[in-house]
Amino acid sequence: MTAAEDPVVLRVEGRAAHITLNRPRALNALTHTMVRRVDEALTAWESDPAVETVVLTGAGERGLCAGGDIRSIHADVTAGSGDATRAFWRDEYRLDARIARYPKPYVAVMDGVVMGGGVGISAHAGVRVVTERSRVAMPETGIGFVPDVGGTYLLGLAPGELGTHLALTGAQLTAGDALRCGLADHFVPSSSLPRLIADLADTPVREVLARYVGDAPPGPLAEERPWIDRCYAAGTVEEIVDRLLADGSRPAKEAADGLLSRSPVALKVTLASLRRARELGSLEAVLDQEYRVSCAALTAPDLAEGIRAQVIDKDRSPRWNPGTLSEVTDDDVERYFAPLGARELSLAAGGAGQEVAW
Repeated sequence: MTAAEDPVVLRVEGRAAHITLNRPRALNALTHTMVRRVDEALTAWESDPAVETVVLTGAGERGLCAGGDIRSIHADVTAGSGDATRAFWRDEYRLDARIARYPKPYVAVMDGVVMGGGVGISAHAGVRVVTERSRVAMPETGIGFVPDVGGTYLLGLAPGELGTHLALTGAQLTAGDALRCGLADHFVPSSSLPRLIADLADTPVREVLARYVGDAPPGPLAEERPWIDRCYAAGTVEEIVDRLLADGSRPAKEAADGLLSRSPVALKVTLASLRRARELGSLEAVLDQEYRVSCAALTAPDLAEGIRAQVIDKDRSPRWNPGTLSEVTDDDVERYFAPLGARELSLAAGGAGQEVAW
């Protein structure tokens, strides 16, 4: 395999070590091999005194990472036992937790599309940079899945009910709103990224950021916050939809229409996941919960059906099962949170320390 074909390109320039996700045709979607490669690099650099900073970027012009390789997940679920996907998620979630606790500055350049697993590998970083091209989202309910990779932890910390809105609808955040919701730290114009990255070779992160950070263009969420907080504070997805439809505003109506097109089970499990995540406290405890939920999704019909409709056949007409919110029972939802016994992820039991901010 040549360097150009390697799905993760690693290099060290001066005091900075670089990770480049290198599947631009697939918008740098993560595979199990990529996750392991990144983890191995972080292990080596953590004890290397010559490396002071780690920088994450994505190859190509479209974005950092569109998420996990859901085509592979579909193939595993439809033709196999799902064991390969469980193993991938186990290592992916462990990597996300590691990034949050990494003892050296980990700079995630969240330029362009950053979704799903791309959020996991970047938004837990100590230094998160967005640009005017950034589009950040957790769109899992659209494929019959639930926000994972620590997404329910991050969205649970967002102001008011913004996180609930984003988790259920999968709405994309611009740079300004990513900053507002706590998914990013700094805005840098995309034209300045090459110089920022180059400067990290011989200059500490704080000094480099001071040279390039500016004010992000405002996003729409500030104006939409009143109806979002009012509608998404409801106790059930059905009531949220009712409040959105009764609001009378165009954005609220569009949000309701979007929810009604998504997997009813995924919506109800997502709402429960997010609200439980707020009570769990640590990222590790939330990742443990998300692993249970994700494993349960492998044995339900909507994940494979959602990927089929959106990515495989692209007919955009998923046949959800059950097909309506009213058909999804409390028992249906609770099944997703059942303990896994010996197969638990058990990150919280490891006693991880505090997240590191730079």
